[in-house]
Amino acid sequence: MTLTVLVIEDEKPARDNVATFLKKKDYEVLEAADLKTGKELLSQGSPDIVLLDVQLPDGLGTSLLEETVSMPMRPLMVVITGNGDINMAVEAMKNGAHDFLQKPVDLKRLEKSIQRAGEIVAMRRELLHLRETQYGDFVLGNSPEMKLLLQQAERGAQAGVSILIQGETGVGKEVVAKHIHKIGPRRDKPFMAINCAAFQSTMIESELFGHEAGAYTGADKKKIGLMEQANDGVLFLDEISSMAPDMQAKLLRALEERAFRRMGGNTLIKVDVQILAASNRNLPELIEKGEFREDLLYRLNTLQLKVPPLRERKQDIPELVGFFVGHFNSSMGLNVQDVTQKAMQVLVDYNWPGNIRELRNVLERAMLFCDEAAIDLAHLPAELTAPQPTNKKK
Repeated sequence: MTLTVLVIEDEKPARDNVATFLKKKDYEVLEAADLKTGKELLSQGSPDIVLLDVQLPDGLGTSLLEETVSMPMRPLMVVITGNGDINMAVEAMKNGAHDFLQKPVDLKRLEKSIQRAGEIVAMRRELLHLRETQYGDFVLGNSPEMKLLLQQAERGAQAGVSILIQGETGVGKEVVAKHIHKIGPRRDKPFMAINCAAFQSTMIESELFGHEAGAYTGADKKKIGLMEQANDGVLFLDEISSMAPDMQAKLLRALEERAFRRMGGNTLIKVDVQILAASNRNLPELIEKGEFREDLLYRLNTLQLKVPPLRERKQDIPELVGFFVGHFNSSMGLNVQDVTQKAMQVLVDYNWPGNIRELRNVLERAMLFCDEAAIDLAHLPAELTAPQPTNKKK
């Protein structure tokens, strides 16, 4: 995790001394000689920590404590003063200062203070960005195919290797990814996900790697990318086949070097991230067409998992149905107790071109219109009761 420290100090020698020391310790450093400049940098770059001199040419530095109190990600403030006023120190701490140092600044003491602040920043980032892992959205099933897949997934999770998850749309690839995160040694670290198909090629670099203020038109503030947010955890790249070739090259380099630079930035940011990628397309075919990098595929599929479509593991359907009935009873405030035998047979016989996602939607609709104790044929869509072609594919 790379921390950005804003040094607001009007005395240039003191400011240069602190800035040089912090840069040698691999911190990103912003500098300001007055309150006005400091406020501008606060609004643009979102520094993690602020070293704040009290006596500044255009006012008291401690006024920033009050002005930033409502910021959603308020930087940690370390107040620095030359007068040693104990009352000022107490007041600063009451107003939310992280620490209070006296001039001349003891660099060892400063380093310890910054390290403590960094631990708090790391915790904040994790709490803010750790997405809720809704493992209850789907269940994975107990068919032989899924049992084998889960055994392989557990090995990959424990080893921390890159994993490529393949399968049709709606089979639950993201659920498998979340399961890998849940059972692996990174379970208490962030799980970050991005749908590569949801972003234009010009924006996905910013989403993954972040950007500095002014990196491009409209980038008025620094942004921490998902790869940096996922440090020590898991990054899930959904629909990886949608990524443009130039971005594939940048991703490959970041994975190989375990480091990257934010857009518009010069600082090399080192990360330790387990990569999980998913695709519903045939990547070797895309490689032959020149649409996907072969070296990136090799980097992603240390372990390859193929999630079978629902039509190939129909014995999982009753379990999935029971799970969704319970789920929607809870979320919709219903009390549907069962599914009739005829309705269950229809659900099992249907080929589910939309896989688990389609099954979920069908059951949600059925329960919405079910006023009885059990879901019956009348509650199911007409297309489910029509004759189904064998081995229908999406």
